[in-house]
Amino acid sequence: MDEDRRPLTFWLLGAFFALFVAFLYGPTLTILVLSFQGPEGGLTFPLRGLSTHWYQTLWAGAGVIDIWASFRRSLRLGVVVMVLTTVISLLAGYAFRRRFFGQGLLFNLTIASLIVPSIVVSLGIALEFRLLDDAVKAFAEENGVEWLSEGYATAMGLFTSGLGAHLTWTLPFGLLIMFAVFNRFPNDLEEAARDLGASPWQVFRHVVLPLVAPSLVGVALFGFTLSWDEIARTSQSIGDANTLPLELQGLTSTVTTPEIYALGTVVTGVSVLVIALAFVGVSIAKRRAAKRVLG
Repeated sequence: MDEDRRPLTFWLLGAFFALFVAFLYGPTLTILVLSFQGPEGGLTFPLRGLSTHWYQTLWAGAGVIDIWASFRRSLRLGVVVMVLTTVISLLAGYAFRRRFFGQGLLFNLTIASLIVPSIVVSLGIALEFRLLDDAVKAFAEENGVEWLSEGYATAMGLFTSGLGAHLTWTLPFGLLIMFAVFNRFPNDLEEAARDLGASPWQVFRHVVLPLVAPSLVGVALFGFTLSWDEIARTSQSIGDANTLPLELQGLTSTVTTPEIYALGTVVTGVSVLVIALAFVGVSIAKRRAAKRVLG
């Protein structure tokens, strides 16, 4: 019986792990619980009633800002970032399998954005676009283009400077994933396909793409979720239209009702939903890849 008893270190490590999990997910669970308070509820415990009142208020758009407009902006931007991150990472990973001039420099420049502080990246992008705006206005004034000098405001926006800022954050992760995937890719399958008369496009379409599809789902997941909750790189480079995380950050100093908890729960729920869909996509892609290899 004594041999079956777990040592004290097991229980100590188990308690430490439980505290670690509570530290990670405790705040999220707390916000989830507080978001279901009644109409008289506040921002802290104890709960005052139990209802979906604050979700109804959020859905009705009765708050101080247009939440759903910023929600749609973040969703559109996240989808575009996800697609571009996935496509560029796939093509770059495929291209880096062969050596070319400037390969190391290009790789280091891409990964460098992970090292530079996010706020510095945001300020740098904002400065670049301000210089671009000044150049456009100066050109319009010198050449007498009145419609441009009078109507032009800024090139900064959701899908210009904002998109670029988000890609500096998502692309390095996507590239690192695809580099790791292609580093252990079975080249003999491509050689066998070429020996059977397949063209380069057929090799890529019918051999390479199905095998790397599960990893592409992971890259897409990184692209969307990192863009969805990005604040620092967006703060100075987004232009006039804020994304949902920026609006949520602004509400922390103005809203004093559990509506902000309802909004935070919705934002977290979208991330969880995307992760769940990614797991389903990876599972489907792996099954199809296995069928192709065995079939």
